[in-house]
Amino acid sequence: MERAPINGIETAYDLRGAGTPIVMIHGAQGDQTMFGGLASAFAGEFRVLTFDQRGSGLSDKPDVDYSIAMLADDTAALMDHVGISAAHIIGVSMGGAIAQELVLRHPAKARSLILGCTTPGGSHAIAVGGGALDAAYSTRPMSADERGRALAEAVFTKSYLAQHPEIVPAMIAARRDRPIDSVALAHRMKAMFAHDTFERLGQIECPTLVITGKDDALIAWENSRLLAEHIAQAELVVLEPAGHCFWLERPDESVAAIARFLHAH
Repeated sequence: MERAPINGIETAYDLRGAGTPIVMIHGAQGDQTMFGGLASAFAGEFRVLTFDQRGSGLSDKPDVDYSIAMLADDTAALMDHVGISAAHIIGVSMGGAIAQELVLRHPAKARSLILGCTTPGGSHAIAVGGGALDAAYSTRPMSADERGRALAEAVFTKSYLAQHPEIVPAMIAARRDRPIDSVALAHRMKAMFAHDTFERLGQIECPTLVITGKDDALIAWENSRLLAEHIAQAELVVLEPAGHCFWLERPDESVAAIARFLHAH
């Protein structure tokens, strides 16, 4: 793990592998560790950059307003810092919102775009029923046990958790190891809820893969269909059964779909 001052924020990042660069952008409550085996799967063939965004993981967590545009600019600045002029951009969940803004604000940075379990935001976003979002992304102070369990139940299908009882303890342990700063999370969630790229999706010109889980309880899969319908060079992959963290629940299918797309572009 390395650290660098990026736009005034001490930013933790990891750069591994060699070859064409990939930049992976994590979600609202996550950090770079959430990519798990997905990053490792591509590090043998690509140069993979993962990092903790401002307000997340081991990076600084300033108590100021955030925006998706700010986080996109942070990503572009980190790419410059490590000498990546252009890359395949992979963003999941809130990271997908940041990835959209990144390619809109800095189009030359993107060789291609992969949007996972994300949304165009705004009034066109398609909501899901139930309280998964409220439970998983509550900005009130929560114990590691409470937050880890709530997040696990929100991002995986019930059947997957039943088949993998080790997941909930692992999520709790992760929250103990890297506690969530509730103030920073509130800033991040405010930025996410203000996200809206719908009217600008037609400006995205790079090849795009939109991929999601059919059973996503946080960001309805129909949001991915909406993105694919309004981005000119987009294709849609829907994995079933799979929840929000589709790349963890269906790793082989996820890696295969992404690898096929990367090799084509």
